[in-house]
Amino acid sequence: MPDTIQNVVVRADGLKKQYGDVTAVAGIDFAVEAGETVALLGGNGAGKTTTLSMLLGLLNSSAGWVQVFGEDMVRHRHRVLPRMNFSSPYVNLPKRLSPRENLSVYGRLYGLGETRSRIEDLVSELRMEDFIDRPTKTLSAGQLTRVAIAKALLNEPDLLLLDEPTASLDPDTGDWVRGYLESYRAQTGATILLASHNMGEVERLCHRVLMMRGGLIVDEGAPGDLIERYGRDNLEQVFLDIARSEGAAGQEAAQ
Repeated sequence: MPDTIQNVVVRADGLKKQYGDVTAVAGIDFAVEAGETVALLGGNGAGKTTTLSMLLGLLNSSAGWVQVFGEDMVRHRHRVLPRMNFSSPYVNLPKRLSPRENLSVYGRLYGLGETRSRIEDLVSELRMEDFIDRPTKTLSAGQLTRVAIAKALLNEPDLLLLDEPTASLDPDTGDWVRGYLESYRAQTGATILLASHNMGEVERLCHRVLMMRGGLIVDEGAPGDLIERYGRDNLEQVFLDIARSEGAAGQEAAQ
């Protein structure tokens, strides 16, 4: 078992996930420090969601290891799961229940002592008053995204894993949610690891970016540093270079 390094919240070494002959994650190493917001970027099938699932302990790795808050996620994830949470607009909540009822269920699962007051705070903060008591099946995609974020924040996590946190939100609401996440990190010192296809979002929120292709981390750095290294105007252009396998050439040209 590797030594715990102070201030590192997430550490992965040789992390790999194999499904038969298909390699979803091909052996990656990275660390995320306390208070950082870090993005996992890559095209569809690059390995982002699989990586997040292994960090949560939902999937066991085929090789390598993951530590979160110094604990091995295979043997001791129960020790750190109360300090973590996860959001994805692609994970469905029971549709017959209202958002309030769904959040109440999760509050009990998380062992919260003041579930009702915590839900009321989130309803206000995430502007959910108009739909909090409607059946979940009647909500729009944007409303469901806000409910998913509320679920992820119920236990006020120290580590927040986000998969497409502003998917399906209109530009105004998406901008507001990004501001809310920035404020949450600043006020709590939380660490955020997110997967996103919104490059403007990543440039705004993230201290560092891990660029994935074919299950590997092929480059990393601060958004501004990557833009400069590849000689591009914005992160979207860098993303396209790497996704289209032009990343190595871009790096060599920059060096």
